[in-house]
Amino acid sequence: MEYSKLVEIYEKLSATTKKLEKTEIVAEFIKNLNSEDLQIVIPLLQGKIFLEREEEEIGIADKLIIQTLTKLGFSKKEVLDKFRKTGDLGEVAEGIAKKKKQSALFRRKLTGEQVFYSIRELAEPTGKNSQEKKLNIILELLSSAEPKETKYITRTIIEELRLGVAEGILRDAIASAFDVSKEEVEYAYNLKTDFGEVARIVKEKGETGLKNVKLEIGNPIKAMLAEKSLNLEEALEDAKEPAIEIKYDGMRTLVQKDKDKIWLFTRRLENVTKQFPELVELCRKNILSEKAILEGETLGIKNGKPIPFQELSKRIHRKYNIEKIAKEIPIQINFFDCLLVDKEQLLNESFSIRRKKLEKIIKEVEGKFQLAEQIRTKNLKEVEKFYNKALKSGQEGVMVKNLLAPYQPGKRVGYMYKVKPEEETLDLIITGAEWGQGRRANWLASFILSVRDEETGELLEIGKMGTGMTDEIFREITERLKPLIIRKEENTVYIKPKIVVETGYQEIQKSPNYKSGFALRFPKLIRRREDKGIEEADSLQRIKRLYNK
Repeated sequence: MEYSKLVEIYEKLSATTKKLEKTEIVAEFIKNLNSEDLQIVIPLLQGKIFLEREEEEIGIADKLIIQTLTKLGFSKKEVLDKFRKTGDLGEVAEGIAKKKKQSALFRRKLTGEQVFYSIRELAEPTGKNSQEKKLNIILELLSSAEPKETKYITRTIIEELRLGVAEGILRDAIASAFDVSKEEVEYAYNLKTDFGEVARIVKEKGETGLKNVKLEIGNPIKAMLAEKSLNLEEALEDAKEPAIEIKYDGMRTLVQKDKDKIWLFTRRLENVTKQFPELVELCRKNILSEKAILEGETLGIKNGKPIPFQELSKRIHRKYNIEKIAKEIPIQINFFDCLLVDKEQLLNESFSIRRKKLEKIIKEVEGKFQLAEQIRTKNLKEVEKFYNKALKSGQEGVMVKNLLAPYQPGKRVGYMYKVKPEEETLDLIITGAEWGQGRRANWLASFILSVRDEETGELLEIGKMGTGMTDEIFREITERLKPLIIRKEENTVYIKPKIVVETGYQEIQKSPNYKSGFALRFPKLIRRREDKGIEEADSLQRIKRLYNK
């Protein structure tokens, strides 16, 4: 497929903010594509060259793109001046391509396949001369591209496609294109976590193919989500046949085993197997079935007590000196669900059956590798005692689960409820920041927070946060955000949206100063949510509901 055909679709998608129109544009485009093109076009529509479970990253900063654009015949000053005016390197690249001093006389048309695999190549070069190799890959692509193609190739490389093609739009477009239900597409996606693969399946096998999608070891799934409950009494009533478990403050972990091979995934679908070698070894020795897919919560433990999730998160993104940090931050895992044992898939079984299977295949190692602590009772006083015990041991609270319920991947369906003693908070996305002053001059010290618009996929600013943080936290967040800086304007930097923070606030006010139409009064950091992706951040629609309350 010619890449120019996809660029035409990009242009149409950019011209509307309406969810239904975007869905129709995508559906009409993909319905006549063959299987191979679907698996390339779908990720290119998302601007997602690598799946979350893949360990590779494009990892290209603005600096290298600017350097590449100077090779097309413009000075660095000219490129930077254009970038400051537009704030969009894609538009800068397009403008340069229109006027570039050297152009190929016999340019061959780019295909979607060429663009997709060339951008994937950018993750490969490492070590000596790696930047030069990456620059040459980008240069070759841009030199072969027409101006409009140049814009979208550049945006894809820096992961700033800006089309607003959210998961819901892709789900609905695939359903519409191949005449199947949205629910079936969503269910298949929650098990496959790859819309390209889901589109291929429905293209080749139709509705039957979707219905036959199964759990697959080595592939993460979307985790089932809990509802918030106001109090224990309400949670017990809603759960009907309740089992109460400790709500651990850690990393939700999907453990998959196939004989001696172990995979570890986070709820964000990231493969963290290499980061936790001691957990891999514990799983090999103490999961007593050949094949298994289990869920648990991994905690950092020091002196027998849990440490804050922020400490454990240092291990999640560590790629070097793994053994050293493993000694500094030892772990414990508490298993709470069982989705597959050997050849038996358990998603449709009740939680009580899944728990029994879990108990049979876990050989506990006290303090290291164990079952989540659980009681089964409707007695409120006993549950309150268990809840207080959880809090005293340094955990977040409790989970109240329905023993009769199946497992619904990716759904918040009222099969389990979380109860914890905290004020209403929001999960927001850091999309910008300002440099501090005085002793904080080298740190980012005021963070621009945004919410998701579910209709358009756009991120809308709702406030700035600069309180609730120690110097150490300012330093840590600055180091985490620096590689994500997209562009700079005087004292402000704009951040690639990847970091979610749980935010407390005094109240929500209407405000014309922010694009969301709302502002948070006195927002403060509760904690970073490294376990959440931006698609799990709070929406503008929830802000409106809270404001109306």
